[in-house]
Amino acid sequence: MKGRTALITGASKGIGRAIAEAFRQKGAVLLTPPRAELDLSSNGSIDEYLRGIAGPVEILVNNAGINPIGSAEEYSDDDLISIMQVNLTAPMRLIRGVLPSMRSGGYGRIVNISSVWSLVAKPRRFVYSTAKAAVNGMTRAAAVECAQYGVLVNAVAPGFVNTELTRRNNSEDAIRVISQAIPVKRLAEPPEIAEIVSFLASAQNTYITGQTIVADGGYTCL
Repeated sequence: MKGRTALITGASKGIGRAIAEAFRQKGAVLLTPPRAELDLSSNGSIDEYLRGIAGPVEILVNNAGINPIGSAEEYSDDDLISIMQVNLTAPMRLIRGVLPSMRSGGYGRIVNISSVWSLVAKPRRFVYSTAKAAVNGMTRAAAVECAQYGVLVNAVAPGFVNTELTRRNNSEDAIRVISQAIPVKRLAEPPEIAEIVSFLASAQNTYITGQTIVADGGYTCL
């Protein structure tokens, strides 16, 4: 991916930061806009950002997302709208925005960060799981539409990852219990997820498209 322009959302921390570092090491030209520059909760901000990009985007990683916890009965209408906006609508708009240049250039790689909760259920993930399952569907649909133009589209579904958010939402005791429930007996580290994304987003990937790659240490196999 040396010299190719890559747009990564949510690159300031966690998995996104690890992805940006992996891409940087491979020589990509990075676009990692902060929220002040690209606010995924605002369609106007997304459109304005896309209009301001100089030159084609050849790699897009839709990493940013939000995960407010709540049951079906707990979510307000505003909650539903905001979660779907950031986790699904924004990635769709970004894909729509970068596709013309990818198509005309005959090359593109799009990687959407999904979640194991798109495949299995957990209490109080009502909207988040719905949105991430839709991301998997979007990935397949985009892959079918784009393959003939040299654009490959995939998703990566991480399980439990050792990030600031995971540590904030779970006590050390809870993390020990979670780790024991994972066949490999530990959380993933962000660079491990980044390596998968890096391959899918590189020219080394020539044939994988429309897939959701699960990286969960075997958690969903139980």
